[in-house]
Amino acid sequence: MNTGSDRGTNESAAGDTATETTAKTAEQTAADATAESAEAAEETPHVSKAPAFIKARRTLHLSWQVGVFVVGLAVIAAGVAMLVLPGPGWVAIFAGLAIWATEFAWAHLVLRWTKRKVTEAAQKALDPKVRRRNIILTTTGLVIAGALIGFYLWKYGLVLPWDLKDQ
Repeated sequence: MNTGSDRGTNESAAGDTATETTAKTAEQTAADATAESAEAAEETPHVSKAPAFIKARRTLHLSWQVGVFVVGLAVIAAGVAMLVLPGPGWVAIFAGLAIWATEFAWAHLVLRWTKRKVTEAAQKALDPKVRRRNIILTTTGLVIAGALIGFYLWKYGLVLPWDLKDQ
């Protein structure tokens, strides 16, 4: 590394430049390798997770895929029902998508996109500015709701709205 104290020698400056170039090249190579591996992971064709003896026969493999589709569809339908009924609806929907992703490339891509978006949303929710804004909005909403409930109780008492007489 050139500290500037030996400016009179050209050999030291040339050696330092070569060292810096080598370091930059190594960093570039590592970055390129990471980018290439990410691209290769995205470009690799989706491979069925079915056992080898099932993949060997076209009819059996097609039946396997139909079975996987039906099971995934049933889990997703149960998840959609659990969105309005008690139960972990979103978990079931993502589980059904994961079942589909074992056989279908499009489901694998959708699942990967969903994971990326959920991770981004989680990181955004942890941002102090976003958390502060959410706390302020929640507090404001609770104060307004409390004021409205207080006004109703002051005006009408503990009478349900449909039991009120015309006043």
